[in-house]
This record gives sequence, C-alpha cells and structure tokens, in this order.
Amino acid sequence: MRERSGKRPRSAATPGRAGPHPLTAVPALAFFSIFALLPLGGVAALSLMKWDGIADPGWAGLANWTAVLGDPATYHALWLSVQVMAASWLFQTPVSLLLGVLTAGRGRYRAVLGVLYFLPLLLSSAAIAIAFKALLDPNFGMSRAFGAAWLSQDWLGEPTLALYVVIFVIGWQFMPFHTLLYQAGVRQIPAQLYEAAQIDGAGPVRQFFHITLPQLRYTIVTSSTLMLVGSLTYFDLVFVLTGGGPGNATRFLPLDMYLNGFSNNDMGRASTLAVLLVVAGLALSLGLSRFARFSRGSQQDGV
Repeated sequence: MRERSGKRPRSAATPGRAGPHPLTAVPALAFFSIFALLPLGGVAALSLMKWDGIADPGWAGLANWTAVLGDPATYHALWLSVQVMAASWLFQTPVSLLLGVLTAGRGRYRAVLGVLYFLPLLLSSAAIAIAFKALLDPNFGMSRAFGAAWLSQDWLGEPTLALYVVIFVIGWQFMPFHTLLYQAGVRQIPAQLYEAAQIDGAGPVRQFFHITLPQLRYTIVTSSTLMLVGSLTYFDLVFVLTGGGPGNATRFLPLDMYLNGFSNNDMGRASTLAVLLVVAGLALSLGLSRFARFSRGSQQDGV
C-alpha cells in the first residue's frame, strides 16, 4: 500500500497557474503614455518657455522657475493648499468613517440614508458652488430665509470665514465618496469577529476601536491618499465660489496656476506651477504609501 503524506505530488505542468503574459500590459501602458506621460512632458517643456498662449513659444530657460520659486505669492498659495489638505482630512475622515460604519448595516433606513448621503457627489462642483454662494449671500440668502442675525454676516467676504466656508463645502461634496469606501470596507469584515467579541462581553465602542478600526486601516490609507492628493486639484468649486478672494485668501495653488495662465496670459509660469503640483502630488502619494508600510497588506491580517 502507498503511504499517505501531507504533501501533494507535484504535477508535471500547471498551465492553470501560469501568470499573465507581459504583452497584456502593453495596451494599458500605451494608453497611459499617450494620455498621461506625453502631456506631462509637454507641460514640463512649456515650463522652460515664454508663451502667452497666442504667439509662438520662445525659450526662457529657468526664468519661469526662478520667478515662481522667488515669488511670495507661490508660497502663500502652497501654504493655503497645505491648510486645505490638513483641514479637509481632519474634517472629512472622522465623519466619513462614522457614516460608513452607520450605513454598512442592513436596516432599511440605513439604505435610505446611504442614498441621501451619496447625492452631493452626483452634483457638479459648479452647481454646488452657485447654490452655496446664493445661500450665503448676506442680503438674500439664509439670513433672509431664517431671520437669524448671525447668518447675515459676509461669509465669503471675510478672509478667514471664506477659507473655512470653502473647506466645509469641499467636505460636503466629497464626504459621500469616502463614506462609500468605508461602507464597503466595513462590509468586508468577517461577522465572526463581532460575534466572538460579543461573547467576550465587548460593547459597540470596544468593537469599533478593537475590530472595526484595525480592519479598516488599509481603507483609511486609501481614503487619506485620495483625499490629500485630491486636495491639490480643487479648482472649479473654488473658482466659482470665491474666485480666489477675498484678496488672495482662497487662491490655492491650482487656482493660482489657472489665473497665471488664462488671466495673466503667462502659460510658461502656469506650466511651472503645474509641474510643481504633479511633483507634490506624487511625493505625497509615495510618502503615504511608504509611511503606512501596509499598502499591499490585507485588511484581515492584524486582528
């Protein structure tokens, strides 16, 4: 008789386990090169040119870079972008996480709430900016509708208030997306973990901090990366809502790039700012992945 062992005999060929052929990545790489790398290379070349968008470009060397890096307005716009990134993360992450946990349940009312929370993401940024601009009008907005004196202040005319209003409106629009990420992450957590915790006497709060949060660590990293890198691209909502004002109080780096290119007719300087945005976004994304140390890990291997 043949002795039984725990090891399976090796088969001569395992065609079903063969990896994908390298040529299958060629279409995706070609698409990425044509629509991402090629335009990026063009923008990098324009950053070394002097061009008003109409006449032929002329060689400028590092003049645009010297002008941009030596302009205090650039650092002011960069500092505002950093403020928006930090404030957006602090505002959106806890609310999105809690809403995601709430809507991950099976109750009918939670499904209805999930649909309602998702509605702002379906609206265009320009429409949201126009609506909030009308609501915050000190003469004809919420102050007239509700008769509250504190609502009649100039929300978009005072620098500090305008910045906080922009952060709030950005969070109102994009929190549904991150809520959806957390909702999907919570639904992937094995129910056996919660059952075992209930048997051990753990309440909802302990289950949240000892099961839900550790299991969502990869989702938190993904959401934070999208949120922080996406903060470097806010343009249309801010442009319609405040136009960068009052003064330069909400003139973030993407808006500064647009105004330099299309208002000041300086495409070389605008291209330089665009390259800076790309470098900042890439460095931020790689830094988050490297700091997290578990960008390739599973959500279920740390409980």
